Amino acid sequence: MPITTRAEDYSKWYQSIVDQAGLAENSAVRGCMVIKPTGYALWEKMRDALDRMFKETGHVNAYFPLFIPKSFLAKEEQMAEGFAKECAVVTHYRLKAIPGQGVAVDPDAKLEEELIVRPTSETIIWNTYKSWIQSYRDLPLLINQWANVVRWEMRTRLFLRTAEFLWQEGHTAHATQAEAEAETRQMLEVYRKFAEDYMAMPVMTGPKSEGQKFPGAIYTLCIEAMMQDGKALQAGTSHFLGQNFAKAFDVQFQSETGSREYAWATSWGVSTRLIGGLIMTHSDDKGLVIPPRIAPLHVVIVPIYRKDEEKASVYAACHQLAASIREYPRMPWLSYEAISVKVDDREQYQPGYKFNDWELKGVPIRIELGPKDLEKSACVIARRDVPGKEGKQFGIPLSGAAEVIAKLLPEIQQSLFDRAKAFRDSHLRTANSYDEFKELIEQPGFIWAHWDGTAETETKIQEETKATIRCIPFDRPDEPGVCMISGKPSAGRVIFARSY
Repeated sequence: MPITTRAEDYSKWYQSIVDQAGLAENSAVRGCMVIKPTGYALWEKMRDALDRMFKETGHVNAYFPLFIPKSFLAKEEQMAEGFAKECAVVTHYRLKAIPGQGVAVDPDAKLEEELIVRPTSETIIWNTYKSWIQSYRDLPLLINQWANVVRWEMRTRLFLRTAEFLWQEGHTAHATQAEAEAETRQMLEVYRKFAEDYMAMPVMTGPKSEGQKFPGAIYTLCIEAMMQDGKALQAGTSHFLGQNFAKAFDVQFQSETGSREYAWATSWGVSTRLIGGLIMTHSDDKGLVIPPRIAPLHVVIVPIYRKDEEKASVYAACHQLAASIREYPRMPWLSYEAISVKVDDREQYQPGYKFNDWELKGVPIRIELGPKDLEKSACVIARRDVPGKEGKQFGIPLSGAAEVIAKLLPEIQQSLFDRAKAFRDSHLRTANSYDEFKELIEQPGFIWAHWDGTAETETKIQEETKATIRCIPFDRPDEPGVCMISGKPSAGRVIFARSY
C-alpha cells in the first residue's frame, strides 16, 4: 500500500509511516498502543543514550509504585487541579465470577482509599523522600526512573498522545534554591543536546509561560521543535518546583548551621512522544528517516543475483563485507558502539522489494552487491537521506567500504540536522499587529510576537486562534515593544504556534 503523501494529508501520512514502518498499532484498550519491535528498538536507542547522559551528570535510577493514594494528589493543589481530568482511578481490588455472565466487580472488595494510576510521580516520590532525607549530607538526591504513566486522553494519536506511554522522569532534591535551579537548567541542556546531537532535531529552549507551565511548578523550561507541517512539538520539559512538594510532604533536613529547612525540588522528563517528533522532523513520502546516532540498524546489505550458481559467491561476499563493517574500529560518535549491519537474506522477496522495505524503515545506509559488482570487487552504497540516484555511490571498493560508511554516517547525521534547521528557520515569521498575527497563524510555522505577559491576553489568543505560547527563548533578541493586543509594554517577543 503506498504511503499517503504529506501534501495530500499530513495526518494520514504520519499514520502511514507508523503503520507501514512497523512502529506501533492501536491496542484493544482505547487510546493505548502496542509498540512493535521496530518502534521499541528505536525507543531503546533513545533510552540508552539518555540514560548514559543522566549518569554522566551524577543521576542514578530507581523505581517507584504505579499506584498513588488519592490523598497524595490532593496535598499539592496545583497538581491536583492540573491532572484531575486525566486520572484513572482504582476503586476495587477483586472481581467475582458470575455463572453464565463472566465477571463483575466484587462490591465487597472496595479499597479503603482509592488509588490513582500514576499520571506523574512527584507525590509518591516526595512522600518517599521524607524518610530518605534527614540532613544536608543526604543532599543532593539525584534520582531518575524509567516507567510508564497513564493520562486518560480523549483524543489520541500514536506516540504523540496516548492514554499510556513510556517515559523517564527525574526527581531531585537539593539543599538550596540555587542548586535546584542549576539542576533545572542542566537537565534542559541535556535534553537540548540529545535532541540536536542524537535526534538531529533543532529545538528552541527557554521558559514556558505561566499558562503553559507544569502544574505544581514555580516555572517550566522546555525544548520546542518545529515539525514539517509547521506545528510545534513540546519535546521535553524541566521544572523548578521550589519547595512546594517538600512542604506538602514535610520533607525537611538539618542544614549545616543546624536549622531545619525544606528541600528544594526539580523534575524533568521526556517520553515516547520523541518517536513521533522524529517521524515528523525527518521522514519523507517514501517512509521513515532515522538519524544514524539513534538508528537501531545502520547498514543493510542486499544481495542481488539471478541464477542459483551466483548465489553462493554473492552471499559469501555480503557476509564478508558485513564482518568487515562490524569489525571497523568502534566509533565513540555512535554512542560507543560498533556499526550495526545486517545482510537481508530473505529469499522470498526480490531485491526491489527489499530496497523499498528498508527505505520505508529508515535505515541510514543500504549496500547493493551483485555478480557484476563482484567482478569489480566493488559495491553500491545508497544513503537514505538523499533518495534516488543522487544518493548513490557506485563502484566503492569492497576493501574500503567500511571506511566509506564510517565517514558517511556522521555526514548523514549532520545533513539531517542542517536540513531540519533550515526548514525551521525559513518558517519563523514576525507579527507586528494582531491582524497580521491572525493571517500568519494560518500558514505553517512559528510566529515571533509581542505579548504583555498576562494570562488574559494569552487565553484570548488561544481561544481565537488556537495558537499558544510555545517558548520564551533564552536567546530571543533584546527588543522591548508593546503587546499586539493590549498595547501594554512587552519585554520582548515570544514564540507562538499551533501545536501537537
